[in-house]
Amino acid sequence: MSLSDAPPRGRHLLVVDDDDRIRDLLKEYLTRAGFRVTAASGGAPARRLLATLDFDLAVFDVMMPGEDGFSLTRWLREQRGSPGRTPVLILTAKGGAGDRIEGLKLGADDYLGKPFEPEELLLRIEAILRRGADRPAAGGPLSLGRCAFDAERGELTCAGEPVRLTEAEVSLLRQLARTPHEPVDRLELARDSVDPSGRAVDVQVTRLRRKIEDDPKAPRYLQTVRGVGYRLAPD
Repeated sequence: MSLSDAPPRGRHLLVVDDDDRIRDLLKEYLTRAGFRVTAASGGAPARRLLATLDFDLAVFDVMMPGEDGFSLTRWLREQRGSPGRTPVLILTAKGGAGDRIEGLKLGADDYLGKPFEPEELLLRIEAILRRGADRPAAGGPLSLGRCAFDAERGELTCAGEPVRLTEAEVSLLRQLARTPHEPVDRLELARDSVDPSGRAVDVQVTRLRRKIEDDPKAPRYLQTVRGVGYRLAPD
């Protein structure tokens, strides 16, 4: 399902948590909010569901016996096509910055520590879906050396081969692609991200440079503008 084809509510969510009480409460609350919700008790059933059904977003608990939420996120990002780009929101009782950064490095789109207010969870889910549906006007793919980014489709190719992007990375590239060669404020890019301070944006930029740039340490296309933010400089 395309994120732009479905209304803000009514989309299909996957909730993965080994705690029966929390899983049932989340399913009930999100269903009442208008989402279609499928629940799984751990990594193995979640993998089976992700392999057979299309989800608009997945909510993974980190602390689960067997496969934890980090490992499940890593596996999901290794999948080809649209399943590998399914947005992920991580829930965990661990609130340290290191765990947040670890989740982002693995490709999670947002991170929410336990305990949390159900309304905050709902707002974060809607923010992720909104970012994924935020498509700029069509203008053709942007040339980035050996790579090309199609903002309308949210697709990156390098040397003619598709490159897997998370929804957060697609959103960031789309924001920068709206005004190519113009700097975009770092905090503006971070407005709807997991970390409004901008650290999440910095992590995503680092990951994107590894995918786009010939030399990520000397970026040609995804540039830093000191004191401002970042700039996309297509050919």
